[in-house]
Amino acid sequence: MKLFPELCRGARGLLGWSQQELATRARVARKTIADLELGYVTPQPRTLRDLIAVLEAAGVEFLPEEKNITLGGIRLAWEPGTNPS
Repeated sequence: MKLFPELCRGARGLLGWSQQELATRARVARKTIADLELGYVTPQPRTLRDLIAVLEAAGVEFLPEEKNITLGGIRLAWEPGTNPS
């Protein structure tokens, strides 16, 4: 899976996380997150796996690319009957 800049920004937004918070949780530099979100870099495979794992562990679900949704999508998952915040 590719973590497009828009999906990274959107996932952080759903979680209410700053770039620094995501960087800290994924154990990468904040500049890595900033550069990814600006489209300046494509992270190394290990970094990409770490970022996706951290976001998924926090409840972000990545949706597959579809015919009219070329970047895929994201949504915030939670168990029924619980508060998603």
